[in-house]
Amino acid sequence: MAKKAGKVGFRPLGDRVLVKPEEAKDKKSPGGIIIPDTAKEKPECGVVVAVGPGKRNEHNIVVPISVKVGDTVMFSKYGYDEVKINDEEYYVVSESNIVGVIK
Repeated sequence: MAKKAGKVGFRPLGDRVLVKPEEAKDKKSPGGIIIPDTAKEKPECGVVVAVGPGKRNEHNIVVPISVKVGDTVMFSKYGYDEVKINDEEYYVVSESNIVGVIK
């Protein structure tokens, strides 16, 4: 059964997961130079906000997603779609692009 985020109002389909990306932290070079915001890479971690019902297998049975709302996950750097919901940035990530859950 799919879990829907209360305030977000978005329910992912299939094996997709809605993730709120972690805020990027200030970076400094080893020499103490602060790297500007424009040079920072996108985060690869975030908190799961909503999950879809899962993917159907070859027997047409829905296999539930292995992450749940509230999990902090790490995902592939280029394996997501950016979406804006209520002026907030989120990522829609396929379960196969989630590398793992951070404890």
